[in-house]
Amino acid sequence: MSEQTDAAAALQGIARIEATAKDRSGWYTAYLWLFAAWQFVVVPAVLLWRGPTGTLVSTLANAVVVMGLSAFATRQPVVPRGHGGRHLKVIGAWTVIYLLVLAAGLTVFRDSVAFAAVAALACATPPAVAAWREARTV
Repeated sequence: MSEQTDAAAALQGIARIEATAKDRSGWYTAYLWLFAAWQFVVVPAVLLWRGPTGTLVSTLANAVVVMGLSAFATRQPVVPRGHGGRHLKVIGAWTVIYLLVLAAGLTVFRDSVAFAAVAALACATPPAVAAWREARTV
């Protein structure tokens, strides 16, 4: 009977560890929502604010936000299963959209506020969709 008791205790320990990991893995959802929200600031700034001041301010602000989000991510005690692959897909999709938006916005749709708004929404979509999916699984 002690084998069954030991097995039950081990299963309870595993369930407790899984519950703790699940509770602490919600940070990635917050990370993705913050990244998505940031797109509504950085994309219009890059597309509409011309000159060296605009370039300097938007580049420095973007660097500060990315470093802050990275520091936030590295300090988290739990990394969700499959995080690396999912994160690379999100960042890859965002990169493709961001580069296309910049190319179009700086050449074809120069100084277009409407395009900047749509571009920001397009750039926010990959992290927002990933955040929504993460929130549903946690």
